[in-house]
Amino acid sequence: MAGTSSLNRFYLILLVVAVAGGGLLFWQVRRGVPSIPANVTVTAADTAGFQGYFLGNPDAPVVITEYADYQCPGCQTFDMVQFPDIVRQLVETGKVRWRYRDFPLNSHAFSRLAAHSAACADDQGRYWEQHASIYQGQSNWARETEPSGTFRGYAERIGLDLKVYDECMMSAKYAGRIQASYDEGVRVGVNGTPTFLIGDRLYGGLSNSDALKALVDSLTPATPATP
Repeated sequence: MAGTSSLNRFYLILLVVAVAGGGLLFWQVRRGVPSIPANVTVTAADTAGFQGYFLGNPDAPVVITEYADYQCPGCQTFDMVQFPDIVRQLVETGKVRWRYRDFPLNSHAFSRLAAHSAACADDQGRYWEQHASIYQGQSNWARETEPSGTFRGYAERIGLDLKVYDECMMSAKYAGRIQASYDEGVRVGVNGTPTFLIGDRLYGGLSNSDALKALVDSLTPATPATP
């Protein structure tokens, strides 16, 4: 009897797994899988009124542009380890306005899909939340065969309207914006990620937030002494 009971449980588990897997497959087929093309023709509408994703005071004396790829391990390390300190020390204090630009490398299959997911979150005012979720989960979704469902899970977790998000992803409407961002990086001389444009110079990496703070201080005009 014990053997029969164990066998029945085994078949029950197989049935549950099969049903769950079939349900997931049905959901994916019904929803469709988004595809974000590369090397698209950029139109004026793709860049109208958009210069990147900004964080910080528009009147900050220094603007730092980060060119990055969501599937780049070095970009993930920067975002998770150094960026929180930079935000606290420089962005929240009004010294720096941060500008993020997508630079999806051709060697990374899902970087444009990730960038488009973040762009769709921006439509609902949750860009930086989705941005952080994508970087935090990189070690997981980068190994998947198709991570759009994982990105959708992040979107649900941060409270996005999933119907609106799904429509945005399936439209691929930000493919041109992502390409324009990449093209900008190429024009200014970016050839890897992460790269930072500070003033008129490119930096291939930032050793730590203290070093960046010293650099920003050197670029910030001195406040005139009060008479």
